[in-house]
Amino acid sequence: MAELRDIEIQKDSMRFRRNMERMGEIFAYEISKTFTYAPQEVVTSLGVAEMNLPIEEPVIATILRAGLPFQQGFLNFFDHAPGAFISCYRKHIRGDEFTVKLEYSSCPDLTDKIVILADPMLATGSSLLMTYRELKQFGTPAHVHIAAVVASMEGITYLKRNLPVDTVTIWTCVVDDELTSQSYIVPGLGDAGDLAYGQKTD
Repeated sequence: MAELRDIEIQKDSMRFRRNMERMGEIFAYEISKTFTYAPQEVVTSLGVAEMNLPIEEPVIATILRAGLPFQQGFLNFFDHAPGAFISCYRKHIRGDEFTVKLEYSSCPDLTDKIVILADPMLATGSSLLMTYRELKQFGTPAHVHIAAVVASMEGITYLKRNLPVDTVTIWTCVVDDELTSQSYIVPGLGDAGDLAYGQKTD
């Protein structure tokens, strides 16, 4: 987390992507503790071992493009998990004004599935809420885990007001108190997409 925030270390985009991937691996391990496990027999070269294995394979969803390294960390753990991809971004109008635009989604059937929605930053919560609603067009999941590396208190409060608390769990490493007029988290870490893949033009 310290390296992700460090303005000097951030200059190395490959290291930033790898650190974000590692965060995904840490989240995957922690979220896996909530899964249901059942004993299964595994045949070795010398006999049979009984192992507790998860009975669910989660769907790993992310918001393009900032979420890709974070999602990869989850896929490193859940290596047979299908993926879902949503293009949801801030469309700037003028000054500090913007709207959230959703233009593309690619997703398997989510009916009764465990979904992990991985997005590095939970700022206002509006893009995550829009993404959640878009994902539900592909079926109603059994449970949705929202994973964000950095969150704002305002964003968490917003999602808790607008999402079902019994089927949605929010996971984050750190909660920062401040949002700027442009809805960037302070101290946050900056624009995760730009840090991972270079600056874009609006």
